[in-house]
Amino acid sequence: MSTPLVRLRLDEATAKRVADVLEDAFPFGEASVSAFETAKDEWAVEVYGGPDATAEELAAALREALGPESAGLRIEADAIEEADWVAKSLEGLAPVPAGRFVVYGSHDRDKIPADAIGIEIEAALAFGTGHHGTTRGCLLALDELLTERRFERVLDLGAGTAVLAIAVALAQRGPVLATDIDEMSVQIAAENAEANGAGAFVEAVHATGFDHPVFAERGPFDLIVANILAGPLVELAPDVKRHLAEDGRVVLSGLMTHEEERVLDAYRAQGLNLVVARQLEGWSTLVLAA
Repeated sequence: MSTPLVRLRLDEATAKRVADVLEDAFPFGEASVSAFETAKDEWAVEVYGGPDATAEELAAALREALGPESAGLRIEADAIEEADWVAKSLEGLAPVPAGRFVVYGSHDRDKIPADAIGIEIEAALAFGTGHHGTTRGCLLALDELLTERRFERVLDLGAGTAVLAIAVALAQRGPVLATDIDEMSVQIAAENAEANGAGAFVEAVHATGFDHPVFAERGPFDLIVANILAGPLVELAPDVKRHLAEDGRVVLSGLMTHEEERVLDAYRAQGLNLVVARQLEGWSTLVLAA
């Protein structure tokens, strides 16, 4: 089984514009789009598709979305085999500190300070090893929020490997609902929670939308964390607000710094206000209050 990948190498302005177009073009959950700097004056846009598509089909969909602009672009189509992805993800991963939390692999168990909350995550097919500005930004935000108060009803939306759900569960020794649209991610999330001693607190659920009954059963939430992508974050704003408690907090990430205002506008329209914004490695983490 492999994951289709399409890559474009562009200048910064074009990369950001193309990424915005592609995020809007692909329906929520159909593809993952990212734009990042690879060298001085060079950026890449990468599009990861689902297992049912080929790289050639993904490239064709990308060309259709970009229209005439695609004619002048060099589009690289590839596929990442599962074994290759895991091996690549494990290369050189050192422990990642974020406030009281440290995310690490099993090969670094002896390097974790005794006073830290260690979260052991192996690279896997679900995203979220902690070695990304978005995950670290969320952990730093959670560290600050959990110092201020206790949250009784917590949702990790798009949990991936459940790093964030596990962090909250271990810090509070309390329940967290971790949902994802991908069944494999849900399985990995549950396994990681169990391995980190948070299995009794983290409930991992496969949910493709807020119409799943678990959200009504467990909400309204006083803390919602969503580390996904700018496009889905914008799309989900009304549902996030609808399931948020009156005094709730929202932590959003997975968006690049140039996408901040677009995402903020969507949540301000729902009556949420920015508390703090943090930028790491070109990515932003936003904390909002109801």
